[in-house]
Amino acid sequence: MADRYESGIDASKLDAIDMHVHLEVDSCGHGSLPEALTEASAKYFKAEDRTPSLDRIAEVYRELNMAAVVFTVDARTQLKHEPNSIPELIAGAARNNDVLIPFGSVDPRTGEDAIAGAKHQAVELGARGFKFHPSLQGFDPSNEQFYPLWETLQELGLPCIFHTGQNGMGAGLPGGYGIKLAYSNPLLLDAVAADFPGLQIIMAHPSVPWQEEANSIATHKSNVFIDLSGWSPKYFPESLVKASNSVLQDKVLFGTDFPLITPQKWLGAFADLPLKDEVRPKILKDNAVRLLGLGG
Repeated sequence: MADRYESGIDASKLDAIDMHVHLEVDSCGHGSLPEALTEASAKYFKAEDRTPSLDRIAEVYRELNMAAVVFTVDARTQLKHEPNSIPELIAGAARNNDVLIPFGSVDPRTGEDAIAGAKHQAVELGARGFKFHPSLQGFDPSNEQFYPLWETLQELGLPCIFHTGQNGMGAGLPGGYGIKLAYSNPLLLDAVAADFPGLQIIMAHPSVPWQEEANSIATHKSNVFIDLSGWSPKYFPESLVKASNSVLQDKVLFGTDFPLITPQKWLGAFADLPLKDEVRPKILKDNAVRLLGLGG
């Protein structure tokens, strides 16, 4: 299958792997979010270019000698808005397989369709993981009605990124556009991690206001990781920095939330964190290489 993704990444030659990059528009100009949410998040993050193309994203990371995990979010039920094309995203990553790693996404609230979609994206298209946003998608990941989906993903052996903590989506809008922050409490993922020990779970972002909970879960469960996207490192909670420098040094992952935050801005602030020299390469690349199976 010509458009099936196969990695062409040589991790040994890379400086870093960004675990958290969004593709917000497809080639037909269809956005991943309703316009009101796109505008609100751009204002919240002060993003300069909210919707770069997939090929432009690849150029950015190629120029920086980095690879990037790219994805969108299927929140069709909650937002009443179809996602941008995931097959096109994966095909585009295949076209740029020297720097891009595609993650798929399904709407858990679609039941059997979500399970079938996950299998299709992984087996037929070559997705290397999945992205979920419980607040944006409007679901509690610990609810057992979604356990068949987690069982499927565990069987596929692919990691899953779950948004946790504060939410730039809907920020500043009346009622936050109906988005409920509680669905992104990392404690909801503790049950999933316990009941599916073979499922690799990445808690996206510093989980403010629940950072202590996230630190505890990642320390307690070997199948749980934290990506550091969505915040400038200068604003990281002190407890996260300390844990990243010690007990979580093998569990934390570089991520930006590009295009909302650029790698250059993130890395500039990261350089000022009080981290041990031996910890920095683990966060920037080594932990991701191990998690994604890119070690050769």
